[in-house]
Amino acid sequence: MSTALSVIEIEEKQFELMQRKAKIYSESSLVPDAYKKNIGNVLIATNMAERMGADILMVMQNLYIVHGRPGWSAQFLIACFNSCGRFTAIKYAFGGEGDDYGCIAYATELSSGERIEGVRVTIGMAKAEGWSTKNGSKWKTMPDLMLRYRSATFLIRCTAPEIGLGLQTAEEIHDTIEGRVTRSAVTADDIGRLLAPTPKADDYAAQIEAAETLPDLYAIEAEMLALPNPDQSLLDRVVDKLAGMAAEASA
Repeated sequence: MSTALSVIEIEEKQFELMQRKAKIYSESSLVPDAYKKNIGNVLIATNMAERMGADILMVMQNLYIVHGRPGWSAQFLIACFNSCGRFTAIKYAFGGEGDDYGCIAYATELSSGERIEGVRVTIGMAKAEGWSTKNGSKWKTMPDLMLRYRSATFLIRCTAPEIGLGLQTAEEIHDTIEGRVTRSAVTADDIGRLLAPTPKADDYAAQIEAAETLPDLYAIEAEMLALPNPDQSLLDRVVDKLAGMAAEASA
């Protein structure tokens, strides 16, 4: 009985601590506008940072939205790969001429010593895929840099996709969707898609009803708090169910 109650108290205190930390970040002038005065967004960024083993401020500074789709900056993704401790830093090999001029990103897996290569990216590929014809495309002005970014992205996605949580880079999204990168368009719903599609009220009601453990209920509560206008009646239902579980554990 006492053990169950102590677990409940610990989880409640952990969640309260996360909220207090999120509030401090949300009041900082160093975070992007999408996180200022928005504790829900900061909580989700915190979750992502923990899953990636990255600094939360780095996550907030390097998450971009292109036409409503979230993506990392290529520099951030490369930095995460280089610092993960499983591989050597990414290197690049250039070769070819004209449209065949291209780049291969490679690294060595430290545990096996195996050299790992990504997909060779060429100027011809950029033309064929239409990357270089998009408005504001950097392929026309900085082709070598874009070759590095794209080849490194392919290497990371094929070798360690978990590092970027399966997301594309902002550069990739920009090349495949007409538009420019902006942080100002970020909303709680945009960032919430990184973890799961935002459910409707009926979906939340069903999730609350089906939840059987405290962690499940805390996760539902955190996701709802990240919404712009969470349903207070559903939040009250979560609190009531938490109280009921506590009462059952003490019986």
